[in-house]
Amino acid sequence: MSNSYEDQGQSIKLKPAIYPYQCQHLSSSITRFFVKKGGEIMDREQEELQFLGFFGIFKESFKIILTWRKIFSQITLALILPLSFIFLAHMQISQMIFFNILDSEDALDFTQSGTPKHDKLSDNISAEWTAFWLFKFAYFTFLLIFSLLSTSAVVYTIACIYTIKPITFKKIMSVVPKVWKRLMVTFIWSFLVVVLYNIIAAVVFLTLWTQVVFHVNAVGFRIAVLVALIIIYSVGMLYITIVWHLASVVSVLEDFYGIKAMIKSKNLIKGQMGVTVAVFIVVGVCFVGIQLLYEIFVVLHKPLGVRIGVGIVCFFLLCFFLLFDLVIQTVLYFVCKSYHHENINKSSLSDHLEVYLGEYVALKSKDVQMEQLQV
Repeated sequence: MSNSYEDQGQSIKLKPAIYPYQCQHLSSSITRFFVKKGGEIMDREQEELQFLGFFGIFKESFKIILTWRKIFSQITLALILPLSFIFLAHMQISQMIFFNILDSEDALDFTQSGTPKHDKLSDNISAEWTAFWLFKFAYFTFLLIFSLLSTSAVVYTIACIYTIKPITFKKIMSVVPKVWKRLMVTFIWSFLVVVLYNIIAAVVFLTLWTQVVFHVNAVGFRIAVLVALIIIYSVGMLYITIVWHLASVVSVLEDFYGIKAMIKSKNLIKGQMGVTVAVFIVVGVCFVGIQLLYEIFVVLHKPLGVRIGVGIVCFFLLCFFLLFDLVIQTVLYFVCKSYHHENINKSSLSDHLEVYLGEYVALKSKDVQMEQLQV
C-alpha cells in the first residue's frame, strides 16, 4: 500500500512508523476501521459499524461530507447541482405548460365547434400536449443520467476514502462513466420491479375495492379499507425503494448488478430493517418538504421577491440533501455488512477500484463477498 495519502486534494507523505496515528487524525470514522501493522491490513473496528444506530448513521454521513468537503463540493458542482436544477426547473415548466393546456381547454368548451377559432384552439391544445410529453421525456432522460452519474461518483469516492486511496476529482470523473453502465442495468431491473408491483397492486386494489363497494354499505368501513390498502401499498413501495437504493451501492462495490444486486441488497437489510426504514423516511420527508416549499412559494406565483428567495433556498437545500442521501446509502451498505459480521477485503477492494489503462475493473464476488466472522 502506498505511503502517500491525499486529504482534500493535498498529498501528505506518511512515515511508516506513525502511519496508523496520522490515518486516524486525517480520515473520518469510516476510514479508521483498519490499521497497518507489520505490513498487513488488519480490521479493528469494522465490526462496530453495526452499532452506529439511527443517529450514528447521520453523524457518520455528516463527518464524511465535512472531512472531504473539497472533493464532495466538486462532485456537487459537476453533477448534483445540475440534477437539482433539472428537478426544480421541471416543476416550474411542467406547471406552466399544464396550466396553459387547461386554459386552452376551457376556452375550447366555450367556442362553437366548426369555427376557425375552435379549430385553432384544438390545434394549439394538440401542440401543447405534444410539447408537454416531449418535455417530460427529456426531463426523465436527463434526470436518469445525472442521478446515475451522481450515485457512481459518490459511492466510488466513499469506497476510496474507506480504503485510504489517493483520490482526485479527475480520477473520479474518469471512472464514473464506466460504473454508470452497471448502475443502468440495475436501474432497468428496479424499474421493471416497480412497474410489476404497481400492476399487481392496481389489480388487487380494484378487486378488493369493488367487492367492498358492492357488498358493504357502511361508509366508515369503506374508508378503513381504503386507508389500509394505501398503507399496505406505501409500505411495499418503501421496501422496494430501499432495496433499489442499496442495490445501486452493491452495483458499484461488488460483482453484482441488475437483479442479482437487488437480491444481494434484500439480504443485506435483513436485521437492519428498522434503522434503514427510519433513515429513509427522514430523508424522504426532508426531500418532500423541500418540494412542497418550492411548489407553494415559487411555482404557485407568489410575489417575485419571495419566489426568488425561496427558490434559491430550496435549490441549495436540495443540492445538500441529494448529496447527503447518496452518502447515507453508502454508509448503510457498510453498516449492513458489519451487522452480518462480514469482513471486506480492503486490499482487494482497493485494487479493483483502480483504473487500469482507462478500464474499470469490477469487484469479484470472492474478493468483496465477506467471510463470516466469529463473534
